[in-house]
Amino acid sequence: MKKGLVYKKDKLAGTIWEDEKAYHFQYDKSYLKDPIYGEISKTLPLREDVYIENNMIPFFDGLIPEGWLLKIAIDNWKLNPRDRMSLLLTLCQDNIGDVSIIKAS
Repeated sequence: MKKGLVYKKDKLAGTIWEDEKAYHFQYDKSYLKDPIYGEISKTLPLREDVYIENNMIPFFDGLIPEGWLLKIAIDNWKLNPRDRMSLLLTLCQDNIGDVSIIKAS
């Protein structure tokens, strides 16, 4: 299972993970109690329930670089371009914007 911690600015907002069945995202309980920065995306409103998708959750897929930048990353890190979760965990630690993903150990 691949897993990442989702930060909104400097605050842990939730967790994203991939298992053999689907992609999942869940807001952190402490973030839900004090969502100082609001939801991470309008397409992922604040809720306790887990978001589950068969394909990469569209908001997170949109964080992954495209084009020449993606090609450079794939070549340098020897990443599989079809492994969206590995791309997300490797390339989205320092995004433009206020959401970042840190690989969970």
